[in-house]
Amino acid sequence: MEAAAGGVGTLLVQLAKAAGASVVAAAGGPAKTDVARRLGADETVDYREPGWSKEVAPVDVVFDGVGGGVAREAFGLVAEAGRMVSFGLASGEWASVPEDDAVQRGVALVRAGASQEEMRGFTRDVLADAARGKVRPVIGQRFPLRDAARAHAAIEARATVGKTLLEVR
Repeated sequence: MEAAAGGVGTLLVQLAKAAGASVVAAAGGPAKTDVARRLGADETVDYREPGWSKEVAPVDVVFDGVGGGVAREAFGLVAEAGRMVSFGLASGEWASVPEDDAVQRGVALVRAGASQEEMRGFTRDVLADAARGKVRPVIGQRFPLRDAARAHAAIEARATVGKTLLEVR
């Protein structure tokens, strides 16, 4: 699971563990891999380190929240007949995995693109999980509304963990 210390990634780590999965969390830097470990990841890797994927055994599913080169490297970890689900592009681009490579290995490529109604359903489900204590959102940083530009710059620089909140009071 890439971007494991981001807003969606922190929830995915928790949900996967609650479902009984063994979770390999990939994040950018030691502080972020520590967050994923505290959330229950069985193994963590820093995808900013050269050759990071060589430390990971093949996996059944990759949840790609980064895209770009990180996602292309993660694609190499997907076991035959596995899946790669792309839901974000923190790098600024989708994974661009060649369809022929996926077909040859029997890997299903899924780009998340839910309808508004599906998104409402996902939101209701995760909020219910949070109310039951199954998951907890990670609030990494808060900014006063007047500093919204600084908050966006931190997100764009990938210097944030979990969710970034703008406070209106």
